[in-house]
Amino acid sequence: MAENRSAERPWLSAYPPGMPHAIDAEGLGTVVDLFDRSVLRFAERPALTCFGASLRFREVGAAAQAVAAWLAGQGYGKGDRVAVMMPNVPACPVALLGVLVAGCTVVNVNPLYTARELAAQLTDSGARVLFVLENFGHTVEKALPQVPALERIVVAGPGDLLGLKGHLVNAVSRRVKRAVPPFALPPARTLRFEAVVRAGRALKRPAVTIEPNDIAFLQYTGGTTGVAKAAMLTHRNITANIEQSRLWFRTSEDDNEGSVVVTALPLYHIFALTACFLFFFRVGGCCLLIPNPRDIDGFVKTLSRTRFTKFAGVNTLFNALNNHPKIGRVDWSGLHYVVGGGMAVQSSVAARWKEITGHTILEGYGLSETAPVVSVNPRGMETWSGTIGFPLPSTDVSIRGPDGAALPVGVPGELCVRGPQVMAGYWNRPEETRGAMTADGYFRTGDVALMEPDGQLRIVDRMKDMILVSGFNVYPNEVEDVLATHPAVVECAVVGAPCAESGELVVAHVVLRDPTLSHDALRAHARAGLTGYKVPRRFVVHETLPKTNVGKVLRRALRDGNPPAGA
Repeated sequence: MAENRSAERPWLSAYPPGMPHAIDAEGLGTVVDLFDRSVLRFAERPALTCFGASLRFREVGAAAQAVAAWLAGQGYGKGDRVAVMMPNVPACPVALLGVLVAGCTVVNVNPLYTARELAAQLTDSGARVLFVLENFGHTVEKALPQVPALERIVVAGPGDLLGLKGHLVNAVSRRVKRAVPPFALPPARTLRFEAVVRAGRALKRPAVTIEPNDIAFLQYTGGTTGVAKAAMLTHRNITANIEQSRLWFRTSEDDNEGSVVVTALPLYHIFALTACFLFFFRVGGCCLLIPNPRDIDGFVKTLSRTRFTKFAGVNTLFNALNNHPKIGRVDWSGLHYVVGGGMAVQSSVAARWKEITGHTILEGYGLSETAPVVSVNPRGMETWSGTIGFPLPSTDVSIRGPDGAALPVGVPGELCVRGPQVMAGYWNRPEETRGAMTADGYFRTGDVALMEPDGQLRIVDRMKDMILVSGFNVYPNEVEDVLATHPAVVECAVVGAPCAESGELVVAHVVLRDPTLSHDALRAHARAGLTGYKVPRRFVVHETLPKTNVGKVLRRALRDGNPPAGA
């Protein structure tokens, strides 16, 4: 039986020695169980650090339980949706935990949303309460007329919960407050976050029964169609993915004291939510919260005066740090490992990162619908591989063709995933849910991948981003990876444009260190590493490329701006 299992799942034979093939997902309990255990066991350890100040586990626990008690006192409980719209400030993780302890479901909201986008998400989710950082109160004000069902608004400040502990808190808070656009919210429906915590401390924690199959998070994603919809992530999905990751990275509570993970990716994004905050809360580590990673100068300054042991990032973040003039001031000697995800890590970026920090980026893969981690390279890998590693324990993957049949090793097809981390479905979208699943229960990711003989996975590209040139498939990731090795290219993105001659042509959007570099020089560089039909026929030079909240380049925005070609 074991031989057959390994033959069907070649990655199991390649697992590091002692790595279990499966987890007991049924025995892990809920995220609230995880919360209670960690607050009790790691009470005096630092859990969060931000603006030069720290909160211990017991302090985070007490504040989160106060939020839960306030919610219950207002009549909110199991099944109610509560939205959280904040960057990485201390109030954000405390609010997230408080919502879960109350038995409610967290609706994670990108604080950079426009009023239209915010109203659409609050309406779709049916959120009754919104926790928001004051910097985005003006957006809430504009959205309110379209969201009559929103009953309570809790407004937080950047330094809330930190008091006067940190020498930087007051100065930073004052600077951030100066950037707060004026807003006016209905006084009868609006409270300050610290007032909520004070009121909740005088109340009892709600006695609510939370089950592993209850929905913990509504995690909004464009998915494979570009239509915003919410993945229903249960408590079991989250705790299972944390346990899968804990085993894979061989992390225990006993040897994790003093562990600090750089949390620059926003907690409203599933990568940082699970892989940084909840994972390290489970094992007793501390999250170094970076409220604004786009401020690379400030980010590097924070890194240069902080001891940290783990780092999670995306390709654009690694690239920005690689190119910062003061990155040499950062001490990387305490770093244990680095994980990259969210988008493909480019070979030139990985090589430069290794040169600067001495650490190999362990690339992984995941989606909002998989809570998020599906696969990752093993800890201790010395050389960047360009793969997304092996499926985690209890994770099955299958590469499928257009007809749904499994494809052999080495043949690209749609990556399909089955495991305890796969979502319960899309919120109020049964047709979308059915369309996202195969007949035998695998989630269709919409990504093109191939499997190596040893079971490692290699992402080729998104199915929707593939370019068809005279009947030949061109995958933007491959073209971008070659262009990025040119010393004058800071970053790039490749899309297709309509062409009467060949159906589509390859267009490269580039940011250059030397804007006078000729397009012919770039084309010659591409031609040296790519076959003819893959070489970009058009180059467009930009000062910056459009990106998502986590730094993923928005190919769709570039593609939509392309004029027809080849008339």
